[in-house]
Amino acid sequence: MTSDSHKPLVLVIDDNEMNLKLMEGVITYAGYRLVKAQSAEEGLAKADEIQADIVLMDIQLPGMDGYQATQALRKNDDYKDIPILAISGYAMDQNKEKLFSAGFSGYVQKPIEVQNVLKTLKKYLDKDRDE
Repeated sequence: MTSDSHKPLVLVIDDNEMNLKLMEGVITYAGYRLVKAQSAEEGLAKADEIQADIVLMDIQLPGMDGYQATQALRKNDDYKDIPILAISGYAMDQNKEKLFSAGFSGYVQKPIEVQNVLKTLKKYLDKDRDE
């Protein structure tokens, strides 16, 4: 049995309260721990306090956007190799290149679908648990 402190920690940065509530339900259902932030600035501050195993980042945030926040996270040694996934309704082919060049590892398509989020989290997090 894995103690809570050994469960992967997911940092979700999204200014939409409904998306945060949905992500909270999905992430806790999947057995992961969760830290939430409603702005890029709050998310960066929380990232400094914790060591997340994965970050889910909304692109369209007030103030600093998700691209800028991801670039800032990538400059932090603790987040150089951590998966950072964009939460985006704009993951079309031309935008995918922009996401990857900004430092995103992948994306979760909006509107958020529970099964898609579960599958994506499992892809990035569970491979480490099997070792």
